[in-house]
Amino acid sequence: MSSNLIRQQFLDFFASKGHQIVPSAPIVVKNDPTLMFTNAGMNQFKDLFLGNEVPKYKRVADTQKCLRVSGKHNDLEEVGVDTYHHTMFEMLGNWSFGDYFKTEAIEWAWELLTKVYGLSPDRLYVTVFEGDASENLAFDTDAKNEWKKWIAEDRILLGNKKDNFWEMGDTGPCGPCSEIHVDLRTDAERKAVDARTLVNNDHPQVIEIWNLVFMEFNRKADGSLENLPAKHVDTGMGFERLCRAIEGKASNYDTDVFMPLIRLVEEKTGKAYGKEEKTDIAMRVLADHIRTISFAILDGQLPSNNGAGYVIRRILRRAVRYYFTFLDRKEPLLYEMIPTLAEGFAGIFPEMKAKLAFIENVVREEELGFLRTLENGLNLIKSEKSIHTNSEKILAGSFAFKLYDECGFPIDLTNLILADDGIQVDLPEFNRLLEEQKSRSRKATTQSSGDWIIVRPGDACEFVGYDTLEAEVQITRMRSVKQKNKDLIQLVFDRTPFYAESGGQVGDTGFIQSANEKIRIIDTQKENNLIIHIAEKFPENPEAAFVAHVDQVKRRDTTNNHSATHLM
Repeated sequence: MSSNLIRQQFLDFFASKGHQIVPSAPIVVKNDPTLMFTNAGMNQFKDLFLGNEVPKYKRVADTQKCLRVSGKHNDLEEVGVDTYHHTMFEMLGNWSFGDYFKTEAIEWAWELLTKVYGLSPDRLYVTVFEGDASENLAFDTDAKNEWKKWIAEDRILLGNKKDNFWEMGDTGPCGPCSEIHVDLRTDAERKAVDARTLVNNDHPQVIEIWNLVFMEFNRKADGSLENLPAKHVDTGMGFERLCRAIEGKASNYDTDVFMPLIRLVEEKTGKAYGKEEKTDIAMRVLADHIRTISFAILDGQLPSNNGAGYVIRRILRRAVRYYFTFLDRKEPLLYEMIPTLAEGFAGIFPEMKAKLAFIENVVREEELGFLRTLENGLNLIKSEKSIHTNSEKILAGSFAFKLYDECGFPIDLTNLILADDGIQVDLPEFNRLLEEQKSRSRKATTQSSGDWIIVRPGDACEFVGYDTLEAEVQITRMRSVKQKNKDLIQLVFDRTPFYAESGGQVGDTGFIQSANEKIRIIDTQKENNLIIHIAEKFPENPEAAFVAHVDQVKRRDTTNNHSATHLM
């Protein structure tokens, strides 16, 4: 059974139970200050649970794009190392907003898994909430009684608050939950060790596949619980884990969800999957991370240096490090995986194919930018750890901060590289230096900028201004900036006659002109090897051909070695 059929059977099953099939919400959250990314299927229904909105439908089902790399739910360090954690994953879910509750949710879950998907009942185990006296939360006897209708009582296990009381975050809707676990071990392994001792103990073959959450409470900012206006059902089933169970695979990555991406990496790198642990981990990391990166960009979040954009940039750079070090790939690779990814999701998320070129351009530019500094950073780490690591294998936080500040190495990437040799960073020192830098920036900064918009590939800008003050140019990227409370635009060209501010000299000014518009260039600056042109507005058609004209030259005269100002 293919993964696409598995997904469709889930949606069809709940449609037959009176559920409205709704689209996935974006993976990037823009209107909720408590969340950076959608980390569960219920996020888009939060206001319905709280009673702030009236539901259009009492029953809904969908597949939701989710991302867990920060905050309460963070699986990043396990990704690629084990066989069942991911950064981006699909969550199949069905919801009831004040309609059905535990009886129907449990019955339908059992029917779908055993009758529709054909999973063997003797491989399934369930958990129910045992209660928590510290918060006056009772044992969920109702859930246990419902499960007893379908499964032997010795397969119904008690779970504590950590495992069986689901919370979206530090605040928000929450409630007791009942998990369904599947034992994927061989018959010999099952006979040797009782699966009941392995449930919720991080066994790679005894895994949770579905969580039935019974929303009853709201966690307030002060930590207290209050009853919700009505009781709801919120279920979430890991699509990738479900495919593994149905397809009978030993790993999520062995399913047809990931294997086309892994086969492509094999082809591009000449490495074979299944031969060496570090190589296998690298391929799994790439297959996982490209999904996260691509869907985040698709849903409007470009890589950047802050907030959600920085999380995406960290993930992308983490992937680059893996193929650079373990797959001997020294040129961009991730962007070449995107067409295969888009094809795999064409039936459920066709919008990725529609924006394929844009996503490829963004990813390729990010890869090129980081590859330029990665090798130098790795050499610095190699040298530093052999000289300055103390007897306790602690590396100076000041060095890690230098890598972060000058080479763009996120601290978790530095930790990942050092972990190969059992070395740790002096994190208190790193965090102190980072906070000092933030404090200086808050005091000194007068500029905030948006994310770069990639118009066409390439960030190298050839300076031709020593020979001419006019040139045909194309815009490669642009972004908005706020400088001293003034809204401006930054433009980068493929070539330019404008001299950038350097050595204390003021940058050239002038204008660019296409067939339909003329845009004033009020300054030219240099930033991270980019020649940046400061304009007063975005071009209406940035892909048009422009002619750049310099009308005021302020640059160093290379023949007489003195500053000169020329008015054209």
